[in-house]
Amino acid sequence: MVRYEMDQLSATFAALADPTRRAILARLTEGPATVKELSEPFDMSGPAISKHLRVLEKAGLITRGREAQWRPCQLDATPLREVSAWAENYRRFWDASYTRLDALLTEMKENEQ
Repeated sequence: MVRYEMDQLSATFAALADPTRRAILARLTEGPATVKELSEPFDMSGPAISKHLRVLEKAGLITRGREAQWRPCQLDATPLREVSAWAENYRRFWDASYTRLDALLTEMKENEQ
């Protein structure tokens, strides 16, 4: 069996691919939360939520602290910067496409008049 390390961007996208994990991250934008608090809106077992949290933690999207017997999770959005930088190239592509489309529509409107 061949083992390989996943690059950070791939790990981030893999973690974001699941809607439950995206919902967990959205909740963590409000502040730290315990596993129990994070699991409340979902109809799944504690171990299932813990698996999602491990994926998020492995991707570097959350950190887990320790307060007495609690292990609150906290958002770490640092890996999302790389996603943003990657997507920026495509934003420029779409901006250029929209600029060309706008010019074409302006030309068509002028030709109608």
